[in-house]
Amino acid sequence: MSAKPTCLLVASAAPQGVRARSFQQAFSLCCAVFDLQTATPGVSRAHFVGVDDGTARWIQDFGAKPYAAPAKLESIDGARYQALLIPDCPGALVDLAHSGSLARILAHFTSQQKPVCAVGQGVSALCCATDGQRWLFSGYSLTGPSVFELVRSPDFADLPLVVEDFVKDSGGSFTGEGLRSDPRVQAGSRFGSEL
Repeated sequence: MSAKPTCLLVASAAPQGVRARSFQQAFSLCCAVFDLQTATPGVSRAHFVGVDDGTARWIQDFGAKPYAAPAKLESIDGARYQALLIPDCPGALVDLAHSGSLARILAHFTSQQKPVCAVGQGVSALCCATDGQRWLFSGYSLTGPSVFELVRSPDFADLPLVVEDFVKDSGGSFTGEGLRSDPRVQAGSRFGSEL
């Protein structure tokens, strides 16, 4: 029997955190197909936000497992992984959107045409992927929270980056998630989905 391919699950370590439900669903879906490795900037554990009765126990059980300890994003070699997943991370704007380490990993993934999936606000992490003046995802279509959705957030004025504007200014196209409850998965040269 052959070994499963490996997937790198990158999460924010910022206080704004990772949405618990998104992380739970991403991890649960992917662990059936991939050997998963979590990684965060500076090897800090992810801070889960939006924990409810449905996710609290899973997060507690997950935290007790040895694989819950994240690897240091700065020491990750992208060549060891066949896929990359970034769950819905409101904190991605703080630590991942400007991460040189994640940019290096994403450059490897794009050059090797390996699959990358970013969910919800995790899409902002893709903003770090620049090669000089060129954004590596120029020409791609991304889906994430729109300006209309973000402006309702109490911390909108403090956002370090408006992803929709960045993507459009960098040669990509952007579609807001809208106010919907149905999950959407996109394939091909479209990045972003909601789990």
